[in-house]
Amino acid sequence: MNSQPGVPPLHAPRPDVRELSYNSKLVKQGNKVRAGSRQAAAGTAGRAESTEPVSELTTNRLSVYLRCLNTLDAEGIPTVSSQVMAERFHLNAAQIRKDLANFGEFGVRGVGYYVKELRRHLRQILGVDQRVCVAIMGAGNLGLALADYPGFRVEGFEIAALFDTMRDKVGRRSRGGVPIHDIRDFKRIVRREHIRIAVIAVPAAAAQSVVNTVVAAGIRAVLNFSPGTLKVPGHVKLKSVDLTVSLESLSFFLAQEPS
Repeated sequence: MNSQPGVPPLHAPRPDVRELSYNSKLVKQGNKVRAGSRQAAAGTAGRAESTEPVSELTTNRLSVYLRCLNTLDAEGIPTVSSQVMAERFHLNAAQIRKDLANFGEFGVRGVGYYVKELRRHLRQILGVDQRVCVAIMGAGNLGLALADYPGFRVEGFEIAALFDTMRDKVGRRSRGGVPIHDIRDFKRIVRREHIRIAVIAVPAAAAQSVVNTVVAAGIRAVLNFSPGTLKVPGHVKLKSVDLTVSLESLSFFLAQEPS
């Protein structure tokens, strides 16, 4: 019987095990992801009833697991155990099992996880099983670079538009073809393109004003690349990426080494 290297072999005949019960869905309320209850329903998905919140650290790890599964799927590996997955990608097997248990029973005793199925369900849990439209605020060097990054599209994120205040940029396109609009048209284009996430890539002095424009248009998810602290209402999720802080952290690490 053929088996993939590093993956537990499938024995014939297949052991008498229960079918995978991918029967939980996320219930999203505000900015919290609710864990699904493990209900079984013939041919249909059970609606989650648990109100226990899932931490952001857990959802971050789900993203890591999804990338691992993408790699396994690309290699044609049909099944994988949590132990093999942990060893292959330097993860923790117990943590993998615990994180996945928040959303349902995914494994089969004696077999492990079916890679394609688990990958599909993680995409559903993370909300990237369908196109997510993104707007980038600021058509400077950083904004243009982000707009043309091909990895976003691969993972299900569509950069629908760039926005700027400079007239000489409005009406043009990035090298990858993303149109640049006047920020005054933001609300209208958000509705037309069904934009759900805004990326802030403007100078620090303009960042809060731009975020206010984004929030006023109904956007509830913001990724900020501008330095400094921004304020958003409680119903808006803001994540900041400060490259300077990260570099200073690395510099501190180097500074502690003996001369």
